[in-house]
Amino acid sequence: MKFAVIAHGVSETNLGLASRGWHGAPAYLLPPRDALLALGAGDVALNWLDVASDLSGVEDGIWIVNQLEAQGVRVFNRPSALLAAHDKLITARLLKAAGLPHPRTRRLDETSRIDDLPYPVVAKPRYGSWGRDVELCADRRALERYIAEVEGSAWWPSGGIVQELVTPGPFDMRVIVAGGEVVGAASRVAAPGEWRTNVALGASIVSAVPPPEARDLAVAAVGALGIDFGGVDLLPDGDSWVVLEVNGAVDVRPCYSLGREIADAVMASLERDAAKSLLIA
Repeated sequence: MKFAVIAHGVSETNLGLASRGWHGAPAYLLPPRDALLALGAGDVALNWLDVASDLSGVEDGIWIVNQLEAQGVRVFNRPSALLAAHDKLITARLLKAAGLPHPRTRRLDETSRIDDLPYPVVAKPRYGSWGRDVELCADRRALERYIAEVEGSAWWPSGGIVQELVTPGPFDMRVIVAGGEVVGAASRVAAPGEWRTNVALGASIVSAVPPPEARDLAVAAVGALGIDFGGVDLLPDGDSWVVLEVNGAVDVRPCYSLGREIADAVMASLERDAAKSLLIA
């Protein structure tokens, strides 16, 4: 048996996951095409394809991961689930269907009607990440200006979304879920003068222990999308929490630890989940 993390490029997170490995099996960090050549029936893979750098969709290789599944490879973060996490419109629909708190979301195009959403609204790419091209629009004129600015971008043909604004606080909480268990968490504090909590935009990360309500909501959100390993961004809303998004290729750092090295916690939880699946089968 072999284990591989399927990803383009190397990061601290995917390298750590690959290094941890799967029950001592030979472990690799492979792009999709190499994984197709290296893996076969009985092997295990973690699908860690990210959003494309131009925000136009998911990185190349989803169809290859489908082929790996067809060949008998046990894939965590199956293509349909990973797509549901990366595509914010699908995320919104699945969370709504599950009855989970999430900002009301509408498709953005030139003919969008969002009259039921009060301004200000948040406009962003449908496949977004790193806080890029996310803008707070105070009124319809501002939204029209945003459309005019981004309609020539590489991601525009894939679409954008508009969401109601959940009153931003000074922080949000990212909860890491793997194998149906909370394995890590941290709070992200926005940079001075910035309302977005993306680390790429200068936010700082501090260790945090999620309260029971946040843990339960994060596990439910991941379950609604069917993803095995992801990060759930939660924003406090009074005495409760709102799911902002689910990240299907989440970067984790040592500060996310809840007492155990984070890569080890992720992989151990996925191993337990696989063992339970075998017992049920």
